[in-house]
Amino acid sequence: MAAWRLVPFHRYPPRENMAIDEAIFREVQRSGGPPTIRLYGWLSPAVSIGHFQHVDREIDLPACRKGGVTVVRRPTGGKAVYHDDDLTYAVIARENTSIFPPTILETYQVISQCLVQGLHKLGLEAILSAEGRMPGKDSLDASCFFVPSLHELLVKGRKICGSAQMRSRGAFLQQGSLLMSFNPEKTCDVTMPHGEPRARRVQALREKVTSLYEHLPRSVTGEDVCKSIIGAFQDGWGVSLAEGSLTPGEEALKDHLLETRYGDLAWES
Repeated sequence: MAAWRLVPFHRYPPRENMAIDEAIFREVQRSGGPPTIRLYGWLSPAVSIGHFQHVDREIDLPACRKGGVTVVRRPTGGKAVYHDDDLTYAVIARENTSIFPPTILETYQVISQCLVQGLHKLGLEAILSAEGRMPGKDSLDASCFFVPSLHELLVKGRKICGSAQMRSRGAFLQQGSLLMSFNPEKTCDVTMPHGEPRARRVQALREKVTSLYEHLPRSVTGEDVCKSIIGAFQDGWGVSLAEGSLTPGEEALKDHLLETRYGDLAWES
């Protein structure tokens, strides 16, 4: 049984979350392992924007500053995600890891199938989207949750998890946000309207997006969700997940990225 590292759930400041994911990714590129799954939350509200998004065109920066919402750019692509009460995951591995097919879309499917099984164990009937835009392709709205991508998670036809991926030098990083609860008003407040009245955008989000607590009782905790998803990854892939922390090299690179990239406003703009 293949051994993977599990970096267990913890809440971090927004910029540190992105620096940790990229540090693990860069070290996997450099050294070839170990494949890693990381689950985490956010110490404060944040908007993570896709690697190629234009902040000033798609994010309402004055509204973010007024609301105490940190804006941070993800290393992965895709659209903006408002993070507050969500469980975020990262899967980092070499592209030639035997579990994963060679293409981005097929890798999405393999990861999403495990997420589906994890939610099924909690009693939530999730399915994979059979149609939608290709992962990372542009849509007319700044928010990730307006349009589902192929092989992303739906519950009763509404999106519950958004994901994005990057690949470089033989390795990949996939990040995803599973909504525990969802506030369409806050999502609309921090993204630019693109000509649509706010009330219509809020209503559209209500119709297109759902969350775990809309279907399951609050007695289902974030810890329960983590355990279920971890079990699904282990069972689905036939791997052993051993809890571990960042290596000294990853810690040093994380600190370097925080200083030179994720703390630099030019990187965010």
